[in-house]
Amino acid sequence: MTTHNDEHEYPLVSVVVATRNRPEMLRQAIAAINQSDYAGPIETLVVFDQSEPDETIADDDPHRRVRVMRNTRTPGLAGGRNTGALAASGHWLALCDDDDEWFPAKLRLQVKRLQQQPEARLATCGIAVHFEGEDFERIPVEDRLTFEAFLDDRMTEVHPSSFVMDRAWFIDELGMVDEDLPGSYAEDYDVLLRASRLAPIVSAGQPLVRINWHPSTYFRDRWKMIDEALGFLVDKHPEFQQAPTGLARIRGQQAFAAAAAGERRRALSLVKETVMLRPTEKRSVLALVVAAGVPADFLLRLAHRFGRGI
Repeated sequence: MTTHNDEHEYPLVSVVVATRNRPEMLRQAIAAINQSDYAGPIETLVVFDQSEPDETIADDDPHRRVRVMRNTRTPGLAGGRNTGALAASGHWLALCDDDDEWFPAKLRLQVKRLQQQPEARLATCGIAVHFEGEDFERIPVEDRLTFEAFLDDRMTEVHPSSFVMDRAWFIDELGMVDEDLPGSYAEDYDVLLRASRLAPIVSAGQPLVRINWHPSTYFRDRWKMIDEALGFLVDKHPEFQQAPTGLARIRGQQAFAAAAAGERRRALSLVKETVMLRPTEKRSVLALVVAAGVPADFLLRLAHRFGRGI
């Protein structure tokens, strides 16, 4: 029986898994969540986005409950995550992509870290990027988890599948995930920018999630949408105009996306802007390579071999 003390030390954690057409990976993700060594109860809210819910994965186990629902908000990842957050019951709210896997100690160490620093509202951890049979470990530096640092660097090691947050804060103060971002692309980065303005972000300091990079990754070939979403993000956060390193990084990403989409003139214009902001930004070179005819997929696979993206 759970005591009052246990409820205080190990409160209910709600995990939102937004999913679309990945039934086998989804079951692996749920199984990993349920194998958590966190002593408190966990409810997993599986939100089916633009796909038919699979009721067979539901589970009434009060210690590791699994709930199934449809995305009732804007179609896409942002609406799916917000649907789950609003339906959740836990004090803490966690996110997990449907193709990723938590390590057993993840929640226990993150909740402990949040309890050690009560002014913090969001915790992250390191990740192990799994690509073509290999793991590449990447660990956030906690001192860098600030708004100013996130302007300069997306820090992809701070992955949404690592997020654990105060649920009431996420809904009432942060305002949830922005459903206006085109295609929900970079919604996690937008969350980090807004969150780091409001409260400290802490890290468990070790890899506790396996991030599976594979050919079915949703955003891989949606280049025009990626270009639009990154432009939306820059407009939303005007501080990028005073952060040339970060703005050059994003303009370089837009240039790469435009080149991959076959929009050569736009790509070259963005490359010019990138070089003016920061001559050493490598993404401008990669965009030129793609504009010259090298397949974007080849460069992506090369970057993934080193546990990184473009």
